[in-house]
Amino acid sequence: MDQFLKEVLDDLSRTPKTLNSKYFYDEKGDKLFQEIMGCPEYYPTNCEMEIFMEHTKDLALTLKNGFNTFDLIELGAGDATKSSFLLKELMDMKVDFTYMPIDISSSMISHLEETLPQKIEGLKVQGLNGEYFEMLEKANTISDRKKVVLMLGGNIGNETPENATAFCRKIRSSLQQGDLVMIGFDLKKNPHVILAAYNDASGFTRDFNLNLLHRINAELNGNFDTRQFEHYASYDPANGACKSYLISRVSQDVTISGQTFHFEENEFIYMEISQKYSVRETEEMAGVSGFKTVKHFYDHKRWFVDTVWACV
Repeated sequence: MDQFLKEVLDDLSRTPKTLNSKYFYDEKGDKLFQEIMGCPEYYPTNCEMEIFMEHTKDLALTLKNGFNTFDLIELGAGDATKSSFLLKELMDMKVDFTYMPIDISSSMISHLEETLPQKIEGLKVQGLNGEYFEMLEKANTISDRKKVVLMLGGNIGNETPENATAFCRKIRSSLQQGDLVMIGFDLKKNPHVILAAYNDASGFTRDFNLNLLHRINAELNGNFDTRQFEHYASYDPANGACKSYLISRVSQDVTISGQTFHFEENEFIYMEISQKYSVRETEEMAGVSGFKTVKHFYDHKRWFVDTVWACV
């Protein structure tokens, strides 16, 4: 059975019903997420971009960490917009490194391998197309040099704190003592600021969530009436969990590839989490995952942190 179909049927059979946010990103979903990142309410992208633009030299020196040569691995590199500032600075410092972007999209990896050396003269790019941990292991077989791993964008927040900690431990198991990682964390702040970022006035976040129902209709022979579901976002300042749901407006049945699911009026589908952290919580996660905190880099509002950890 197709993995997408299998997961959707399994997830909607649960109580409560859920859908996996990794399936948000079809062609339309990608475009909607670009719209979200351009919203005035959506701060994380601009905060982290400021860090990479304003602290470039310090970032480069911290990540170089006295290594003569190393591999710079980026998990979920995307178009490498932010990391390009770091790459250029390292090249200007005449550091001997290879950039290894990891991405599930083969077209994005091809794009990076083709365009980045044109933009940054002399840059060595070796793209790795696949899942994070498989590609981390592949990077170790390609080269035994020191490793510096980037995970930007606050993507660590797409997991619960327990799963995020397990993820960090798994990264640690792929690395050697002295290797570095830099992870972007969205920090706890005024709850109104956070909630607005996931419930923008233009409705792009709403459309982004509903688009997954459209995708199920188109690809899995579903019959969701998206007019009968509404987007709901919540943020709990006590535990830092920002969650998105789709709420059924009416009692209704939905069929997907021949399997029928009943929704009660006001029943929800749990769509995604965007976990927020305190700085102390990031340091605690480092400690229990096999790292020690080296340095924090903040935007001027201190709404976001890129924190550097060393493997111990």
